[in-house]
Amino acid sequence: MDFRGRRSIRIPGYDYAEAGAYFITICTSRRLPLFGEVARGRMNLTFLGEIASACWRAVPFHFGNVTLDASVVMPDHVHGIIFIRRGEAFGE
Repeated sequence: MDFRGRRSIRIPGYDYAEAGAYFITICTSRRLPLFGEVARGRMNLTFLGEIASACWRAVPFHFGNVTLDASVVMPDHVHGIIFIRRGEAFGE
């Protein structure tokens, strides 16, 4: 994919390691539907989808100043809300 013409939605000069709530989207390579499929209004996860879900839920175990809120695994991406608290990890 060519991202050179893509408009960034990032705030110029903002430090995204700052404490706060962030909406995160993580996409599969080439947007391949590796995580499952939606059938009859329900997301059916594949083995890789289960791994993606487990890895998302494990984030707070790796980063003590992070908590998670709502998340959803879709066929080719994961959406989630993450809260970063002030803490030693950020030199505060």
